[in-house]
Amino acid sequence: MITMTLRQIADAVGGRLEPADAGDVRVDGAVISDSRLAEPGSLYVARVGEFADGHDFASAAAESGAVATLGSRAIEGMPTVVVDDVQTAFGVLARAVVDRADDLRIVGITGSSGKTSTKDLLGQVLSPLADSVVPEGSFNSEMGVPLTVCRVSTGTRYLVAEMGADGVGHIAYLTRIAPPHVGIVLNVGRAHVGEFGSVEAIAQTKGELVEALPADGLAVLNADDPRVAAMKSRSMAPVLLVGTGEHADLRAVDIELDDKSRASYTLVGDGEPRRIWLGLFGVHHVGNSLAVYAAARHLGVDADHIVSVFENAAAVSRWRMEVHELGNGVTIVNDAYNANPDSMAAALRALSTMTACGRKVAVLGQMLELGESSAEEHAGVGRKAAEFGVDLLITVGAGADAIGSAAQAAGVECKHVDDVDAAFRLLTGTLKPGDIALLKSSRDCGLRYLGDRLVDTDGKGARA
Repeated sequence: MITMTLRQIADAVGGRLEPADAGDVRVDGAVISDSRLAEPGSLYVARVGEFADGHDFASAAAESGAVATLGSRAIEGMPTVVVDDVQTAFGVLARAVVDRADDLRIVGITGSSGKTSTKDLLGQVLSPLADSVVPEGSFNSEMGVPLTVCRVSTGTRYLVAEMGADGVGHIAYLTRIAPPHVGIVLNVGRAHVGEFGSVEAIAQTKGELVEALPADGLAVLNADDPRVAAMKSRSMAPVLLVGTGEHADLRAVDIELDDKSRASYTLVGDGEPRRIWLGLFGVHHVGNSLAVYAAARHLGVDADHIVSVFENAAAVSRWRMEVHELGNGVTIVNDAYNANPDSMAAALRALSTMTACGRKVAVLGQMLELGESSAEEHAGVGRKAAEFGVDLLITVGAGADAIGSAAQAAGVECKHVDDVDAAFRLLTGTLKPGDIALLKSSRDCGLRYLGDRLVDTDGKGARA
């Protein structure tokens, strides 16, 4: 974080100092909300969560070098900036950091799926060029965004802010913390529809990013998603439509996939057409890469550099289309960080385009937060498994029953197990050399760890 004294922090967030004479204490280390991550000079943010009170861990943070706490009550023996609402104050502090970084350019990214992969790809483009801050994993919440912002220093040129939401107004709130110069909206899908109430409400919320852009910024919108393309009217910034259709300003044509589902395409709309090769797995990265290209070019990045990065790009965040070739001849595709109907379809499509001398096996778990449409959405995934030629479908956990039922009715061989331990036993006894196994579920279902377990047990897995 940009070095600040406790007096400056207290003034910024409207808090009081305990003790009152601690104003000269300097915060020049990481701002953290996990006491285990504290280092010399850290500020510890003491959240009160559903299951734990962060104030109880302040002493542990101090032992690791934290010099102060931002909390709702004073910590004995440790300087504290006391505020009424820690979350609100933390957001205000993060905005104060942004306001002290004179040369900072912020790119905001949102969408129902693909945010993290797009963020990682943009980070790989920008980081070699200048001091850049990119979120770790999926730090896209009201806590994750301020934690990312507080990594900004006086020399930071680029901040990539991934912005998620589970209700109307959430992205607008995040843009007040990290005001974007460029905004990317990838898609409007059915993820979290149970919390939003409707896809229309999701679209309204995703468009809050576009509304936050300045007149000299840029809105990068997915022309292939009508709900996203319609956000053009909500932006006072110039708009660049990206996609595969003729109405896109920046367009991918002649898309081809290799035997591992890595895409290449011809880019049209930025000078002479040029061929692009992607090192990432899955045709869905075509749209992600177009958005990254558009944003980077607006920031003044040379096209040759972008293209070179695309060709050598790799998955950065865990459990997103991780491809592991095991020593026993089995390929594991671990895409089980999270799941919704659209990302399930994208993963199954990627599996269908990968060349296998054995079977294509889909190991699928429940998709959470789909509300009243959950049963039908799961059945739809089962039908997609049949459409994309899955040879064997293994469903894991009670919530995935509807996937298997629909797939079986469509002619797919199906097996069901109650939990990940049973899935592990079944897979280790079932998978054969030449098989490709895709693992996909919502995060809390644990299939991502099942993938790790399969790789670790083999002991010879190499990432492709």
